[in-house]
Amino acid sequence: MESYKGDIIEESLEDKGVLNKVKILSTRVEQVTEKHKTPWLKQWTLHSVEVSEQRVEEISNNISKSLDTKHQGSWYADFKDSSHHYIIFPSKVFFIDRTSEEQYKEASKYGISLGIPEYQVDFAPNVKKWKR
Repeated sequence: MESYKGDIIEESLEDKGVLNKVKILSTRVEQVTEKHKTPWLKQWTLHSVEVSEQRVEEISNNISKSLDTKHQGSWYADFKDSSHHYIIFPSKVFFIDRTSEEQYKEASKYGISLGIPEYQVDFAPNVKKWKR
């Protein structure tokens, strides 16, 4: 069975307990710049994680309920395997066929509507750019 891999920014979580439910492969700290649009943070703790196929839906829903909604803009997390991509926003999870430009377009538009910078919602760099 294939597992899903992705990234979770620790500071994006109101309930960090969800990190105990994933396998953390690596952790790095990044300095936050103005481009990130998170002026309340000086740095991010970025965890590269792995999630089993059996638990990916449950964990995606847990993360969706745990993402910080107190600050302007919003957060997301995502996991993907070779054929599917979970894109997780506060209170909404997209399950995307990685070959579907239309599904990616919908998830990106939703993220932009939450105030996430457009460059951060380019989930499918291999899919042509679309107009809003």
